[in-house]
Amino acid sequence: MSPFARNVAQLLEHVEYRRCESGEDLEDVYRLRYESYLAAGLIGEKADRRIVDEFDGTPNAYTFGVYFDGYLVSTIRLHHITADCPVGPSMKVFDDVLMPRLQAGESFVDPSRFAADAEWSTTLRVLPYLTLRLAQVACRYFNPTACLTTIREEHAAFYTRILYAEPIVGARSYPGLTVSGLLYQSKYPEACDKVAQRFPFFESTPMEQRLLFERRQGQLAPLTILPTAKYLKDAA
Repeated sequence: MSPFARNVAQLLEHVEYRRCESGEDLEDVYRLRYESYLAAGLIGEKADRRIVDEFDGTPNAYTFGVYFDGYLVSTIRLHHITADCPVGPSMKVFDDVLMPRLQAGESFVDPSRFAADAEWSTTLRVLPYLTLRLAQVACRYFNPTACLTTIREEHAAFYTRILYAEPIVGARSYPGLTVSGLLYQSKYPEACDKVAQRFPFFESTPMEQRLLFERRQGQLAPLTILPTAKYLKDAA
């Protein structure tokens, strides 16, 4: 393991993931989105100081808060897009490209609404890795054809280098934002395996995958889920 990967793996000891489905957890996420996007110049000011959209609360949506030593430091939302439930942010912008693939039997994990606390982003520089790890765990659980990524052009190099993402569609207007988005994909399982080999902290146990993404009728989501990459390392 590289020194960088070892450092991130050690920081995972301080991380908790929480699936946010109601109440104050969601409100905290909506406010963090607003503060993060406003600071980055992606939106204008809003009176309610929160960001919530039509894709929050859909049956295939999973919204997470990432907590470091008990503090909410970032958030991400993931959609599992299939032919039976072809709903997700990428579908709204790139449906002409993605719908034929769904109809041909493909499926996607679609991360969106990544937002990070500005102060924590400065002190915890690996925060994108700790947050995007959830997309990798989702891929292990859902076994999609690809993990989609709608990104700004200036972020393309990071996703290409770290997540082995490849371009699909050029820049298009993205609803609610002041910038355009490019559609990239990381093919599963090839890209996922490469990422895990290079950065073992992206891996997870089946138990963590189920706790994060399994839904059973009448059961509430676990309050917090701890990353399990260290257990895979210990067992190796």
